[in-house]
Amino acid sequence: MKIYTLLLALLLACPFAATAQTSEGNPSLFNFKRGVGIVTPDSSFSVNMRFRMQSRAVYNSISKDDFGVSEYEMRVRRLRLRFEGFMYSPKLTYNIQLSFSRGDMDWSMRDQSDINTSPNVVRDAVVYYKPNDRWQFAFGQTKLPGNRQRVISSGDQQFIDRSIVNVGLNVDRDFGFQAVYNNNFGTLHYLLKGALTSGEGRNVFSTDKGLAYTGRVEILPLGKFTNGGDYFEGDLEREPTPKLSLAGGMSHNEDARRTGGQVGRDLYEQTDIQTYIFDGLLKYRGIALYAEYMAREADNPITLNAAGERRHVLAGRGQNYQLSYIFPSNVELAGRYSRITPNREVRSFENTEQAYVAGVTKYLRAHRLKVQGNVAYHSQNAFLSVNNDYHWAAGVQIELGI
Repeated sequence: MKIYTLLLALLLACPFAATAQTSEGNPSLFNFKRGVGIVTPDSSFSVNMRFRMQSRAVYNSISKDDFGVSEYEMRVRRLRLRFEGFMYSPKLTYNIQLSFSRGDMDWSMRDQSDINTSPNVVRDAVVYYKPNDRWQFAFGQTKLPGNRQRVISSGDQQFIDRSIVNVGLNVDRDFGFQAVYNNNFGTLHYLLKGALTSGEGRNVFSTDKGLAYTGRVEILPLGKFTNGGDYFEGDLEREPTPKLSLAGGMSHNEDARRTGGQVGRDLYEQTDIQTYIFDGLLKYRGIALYAEYMAREADNPITLNAAGERRHVLAGRGQNYQLSYIFPSNVELAGRYSRITPNREVRSFENTEQAYVAGVTKYLRAHRLKVQGNVAYHSQNAFLSVNNDYHWAAGVQIELGI
């Protein structure tokens, strides 16, 4: 409790002074560039605190009568608290992210009775070491170098939800080692990313001998994006010259225990899962175009228990396309089309799906404070000649954070 009391006292002091005097008369330094930051007088460590929340109301029409009301969703979708900084040296940094809303905890279903037993509060707990401008190493729990939309923070999205392709096929978070190398050939910039992780996902009780191996290559032939614009959605920087990022990667999860590799319910038998990822992003003068292709294969996608019950891996392929334009008034119009096609082995358990989403966003303080509205059409068995399995949805969301 003493630590929490001390942190609270420091945070309360921040609005009144940019520096605070220690008992020795040396100033502790405060900054407010991204959240609330504190640096000790001897520069031995720093703490930067940020929070964000997403409050939303969504209307879903799941009935066959077009806009007949089926359900409303009104809740705090995400509530996050994040701490980051350095320890002993600016080369040694850390990132801790906690989630507090029920819908953001991904309640585990990991015990033998398969009943929700514990909330997953810890999303990220990772230490980074950056010896120079080229290399960065990480150890701990954080996002894998998977598809771009999953790696982009949920607070930096231009729609209120990620695509159905991301939900169905992403590789999410895991615990282990990661490394990133970046360099240039003239104006061409490239990044090599790799990870060796447990393959079990986040906050697991135990791990097995199977590991996950993930790699990703990113090529920026026209140079770097302004202020890291390749990792937030929408061209808020209004790139004065075209910027392009092309990327590809693969993840192999050996002896995976869950339906989605690092996420999902427990399988009845372990199996190897491979995920393939390709994505591209173009931004220029307020226009942003994003395209993504993902595919998942499994050695044994359908698993059985002694009672003959089945659980399966969603093996298949997905495509996602997004196009947006942001006006000088910081109002953005965006559209998305997504499609998932399951492999033949699991088509008796999984439907083909497609989704259309139209969105409008008013950015008041970039992605930190914005109001979003979406209208969506989601169809299953989308490629049948007669399709009666569809629904409409409309939602509004306010994002606020520091």
